[in-house]
Amino acid sequence: MQSDPVRQSNTSFSQALTRRPCRNLVDGITKANLGKPNYQKALEQHQTYIEALKSCGLTVTVLDPDEQFPDSVFVEDPALVFPEFAVITNPGAKSRQGETAGMHDALTRFFPNEAIERISAPGTLEGGDVMTVGRHCFIGLSGRTNREGAYQLIQTVQKYGMSGSVIQVKDILHLKTGLTYLDNNHLVVTGPFAGHPEFESFDKIEVEKANCLWINGRVLVIEGIPETKEKIEALGYPVTEVPFSEYLKLDGGLGCLSLRW
Repeated sequence: MQSDPVRQSNTSFSQALTRRPCRNLVDGITKANLGKPNYQKALEQHQTYIEALKSCGLTVTVLDPDEQFPDSVFVEDPALVFPEFAVITNPGAKSRQGETAGMHDALTRFFPNEAIERISAPGTLEGGDVMTVGRHCFIGLSGRTNREGAYQLIQTVQKYGMSGSVIQVKDILHLKTGLTYLDNNHLVVTGPFAGHPEFESFDKIEVEKANCLWINGRVLVIEGIPETKEKIEALGYPVTEVPFSEYLKLDGGLGCLSLRW
């Protein structure tokens, strides 16, 4: 991509898609070593998250729980959405690959079939590895997203006048575990990415935990990370804190729980 990133605000969002956590959430994939989530508390936190999305001006569609897939609450991984099209991914975690059928069915409510693209084997790709800045996608090569999956996504977005590039991800789950783009060139970064040459043109906000989410000028931040909250507020963004303890136990991020467009 160009050496200078797009210095512009994000596209405003009007819609969000979420899925209620299923009871099998307690058996979701995790390396966090924070204990098993409390299901009732996870339900309450999910409802608070939905209300936070609504407070940002979004119309929120809530899908029913899917007991077949413990991690199905994390709807951002099996699908990506853009204003003109959607992409059904092929998650690198085999236990999550069956989630894509339900996401396809859900997205047909909003996109015509011809505007729903797909990543296919041997490519793997999860939405947590895709950070969109303007009309460009940064795609993390991680344990869940391989080069073939990234290449397929780049080919797909190019059909719609967008571009993409790959970033090697090490020691964290997804690219967006360590990066969050706000708008106006502001990029929240953790240590592994602070000095990365791909992001040298951004105005970086270095934090220990980049678990936040920009929506229509407001930033959601999980409760309990005051450094991130204070640094984002210092830039002039209104911040809403969201309780998230049960999803941190599953390596979850605020963006993981919704698709927004």
